[in-house]
Amino acid sequence: MKKSLLCSLAAVCAAATFQLGFAEIPAGYYNSLDGKKDAELKTATYQVIHNLTRISSYNDLPKYFQVTDVYPESNRWWDMYSDIPLYAPSFSGLNREHAFPKSWWGGLTDVNAYVDLNHLYPSEMAANTAKSNYPLGEVDMSYTPNFDNGMSIVGYAVSGQGGGAKYVFEPADEYKGDFARTYFYMVTCYQDYTWKTSYMYMLQQNTYPTLKDWAIDLLLKWSREDPVSDKEVQRNEKVWGFQNNRNPFIDFPLLAEYIWGNKKGEAFDISLYGVNPGDTGEPSLVTPVQDMALDFSQVAVGGSVDAKLYFKGENLTGSLSLSIYSGDKGMFSLSQKSIDASLVNAEEGYWLTVTYSPTEVGTHQSKLLISDGGLVGSRGVYLIGECLEVPTLSACTALAATDITEDSYVANWTTPDDVVDYYVVTRNRYVGGAVTTEELLAEETSLEIDEFDLSDSESYSVQSVRLGYKSEPSNVIFVEHAGISSVLTNQPISAIGVEGAVMISTSTTHTNCVIYDASGRTVSRLPSIAGDVTIPLPRGFYFVVTDQSLTPIKIAVK
Repeated sequence: MKKSLLCSLAAVCAAATFQLGFAEIPAGYYNSLDGKKDAELKTATYQVIHNLTRISSYNDLPKYFQVTDVYPESNRWWDMYSDIPLYAPSFSGLNREHAFPKSWWGGLTDVNAYVDLNHLYPSEMAANTAKSNYPLGEVDMSYTPNFDNGMSIVGYAVSGQGGGAKYVFEPADEYKGDFARTYFYMVTCYQDYTWKTSYMYMLQQNTYPTLKDWAIDLLLKWSREDPVSDKEVQRNEKVWGFQNNRNPFIDFPLLAEYIWGNKKGEAFDISLYGVNPGDTGEPSLVTPVQDMALDFSQVAVGGSVDAKLYFKGENLTGSLSLSIYSGDKGMFSLSQKSIDASLVNAEEGYWLTVTYSPTEVGTHQSKLLISDGGLVGSRGVYLIGECLEVPTLSACTALAATDITEDSYVANWTTPDDVVDYYVVTRNRYVGGAVTTEELLAEETSLEIDEFDLSDSESYSVQSVRLGYKSEPSNVIFVEHAGISSVLTNQPISAIGVEGAVMISTSTTHTNCVIYDASGRTVSRLPSIAGDVTIPLPRGFYFVVTDQSLTPIKIAVK
């Protein structure tokens, strides 16, 4: 097919938006909330909304934003952080902003929160950078703000707010309710997450109330003063069409009051919102939504990727029949051709695996047809994917760490010429004679690394990733209490630690090669070395220098 993936998705979204333009709350979707209160109500809400269908990838967010975050009858981006006019489809000057900072849960990219459209918005770059991962709050304007563009303000918090953070982020009045309802959603949908202890400004480590008292007071105030807008309603419908889940604090503006506010202790009555929680007895399929798009994004030729599609229904009978028809149906496959209705009717619902295995380069589209189970007619879900050639990736160059403090630093590296999905930072920590390795994911060419102890030392290297393929590792940067100690690669000598030995490799002759242990004691001295040399040593940390390479190279022998 000749169409681009973006054009295909845009066409599907247009159809879905037409379907959803005057949609009502799906029948049966919120029935389990009725009669609940306080913590039980919050957990019931979590059980409804946490089963979302993940969108394809973080990189693809701008194409979703073209449906969820542009002004009506306009191609201007609807940016809640700045009033600088920027226009789709160009995303230049904008970032994909996690309104609820990703560092608060550790920034993991393989979790739903990382690509959940209910808290991801387009943001002008400068405002996004200034916002950083600071909590929401009201800025004390008796001090000069750290940042103020007329819409977003970053500065010192008024008394009683901030939770100990250096600064707080205060959005424009017209969007304060939007952000409040976004945060209510996040602490409910992800109440099972373990929050990072260094970013507990607004949070508690529990499923209820999850928010600290000052944060509850602030968010409830903002939600009351800035009621649900038509923008939020329409965006909620469009996200529903992509993710099969909704923000209930938009659907039910008083839900937050029942959970945290002035209606605590009262049972939630869903009928007050025109929703009949009674069981009609009629078969219904709550999710997936008619004409939603299951987007597989980009895959290298010969590769394969799975996506999960969530099914939830009521009073379905027999089994649901599944089939793929039309378009490039040979590129997509199902884990099964039918689903027992009892699994879909069950409280936990059912996840279907759909696989995209392209055999040729191009954009591919088909449709999943869902029928039977007592349903009248059928329901269709678009399947969209794009196949590209296997990427060729060049190695990054790791740069010296910056902003080194007692407990954190920023790792840096160069921007490769290749198209990159994300980066993997390999972090090695040398503590007590042992080496601990972890992989951290990054979107940009820098990453703040916390839980750093100045009394120890560590190193990092970087790889770029595209379509699941990794580049060769970069050079290695050491970070110590004194700053940067060495770069291993791109030097005339390299040394690595292996089990019971140090392996040194040179491309030219080096003189006066000295190996020190961690205490500074000389453990080996060679008048000259050339080529590859192996030196037996016991387990521990060592430093290697030569006349031609005076910067110590740090290595760990296992």
